[in-house]
Amino acid sequence: MKSILLFCLGIAMVGCSSNNSEFIEIDNEPFEFPLKAGNYWNYDIENDNNTSSRDSLYVANDTIIGSNTYKKMKVKNNIATGFYSSSLQNNGVRVDGNKILLSGDLALNAGQSLPINLDLTLLDFIVFDSSTPLNEITTVKTGTFQQTVSGYPLTISYMLKSVRGNNFDTFNSPNGDSYTNVKSGKIILTVTITTTQILLGTTITLFVLPEQDIIVSEQFYAKNIGVIHTKTVTSYTLNPAAPPQLINQLGIPATATSEQNEFLDTYLIN
Repeated sequence: MKSILLFCLGIAMVGCSSNNSEFIEIDNEPFEFPLKAGNYWNYDIENDNNTSSRDSLYVANDTIIGSNTYKKMKVKNNIATGFYSSSLQNNGVRVDGNKILLSGDLALNAGQSLPINLDLTLLDFIVFDSSTPLNEITTVKTGTFQQTVSGYPLTISYMLKSVRGNNFDTFNSPNGDSYTNVKSGKIILTVTITTTQILLGTTITLFVLPEQDIIVSEQFYAKNIGVIHTKTVTSYTLNPAAPPQLINQLGIPATATSEQNEFLDTYLIN
């Protein structure tokens, strides 16, 4: 059974503004995201199971996708454990006005797995757009596919969307660092899983996973620096009325919640 690595994209999902942060509703300044070759960001990763790690994300070479030129994003030793770095790893990123666009195969974090495969191949997916009204959806990717697990036919429907967050004059990160001129955006993955069963000659549809936001990740961008903090929450609850044999074969707990935080440590901006 193949587990997906969920962005996958370190990918928290609940808004996480600090009580000591001040946000403003309107900001008409142009968005500036540093994307020059050689730029790098080192992140300290903290998980709620008391494990920690470190990601080193950097801007590598130019790459052509379709008719556009992107910057290839890479991580040190080709290893990323955080949602944010995992999301950008080996993908193309470009800035178009106030938008950050991502093209490539969204890599998903091994610590946030489900026994399903998702097609998260993206083309100019708008990861963040500072001109989108606060709390409005920026872009959406949807899909539906079938997968069989231990003889049970599953239909998986998903929606990956980016949502505009808030603007902050001053943002106090949970690790104690303070930044000015910060904007936030969320990446949300919503999944529904159903199966069909024949009962007394009648085909019925059962929910294995009722529609849920299983990943909510909020990134905080500081002007001329990049992402300074990411909070990602992964959570789901399987339908207790689903066939017990299927639930047992999925190989995951019936319900689970986890949280991951990524904090910017050192960086270089050319």
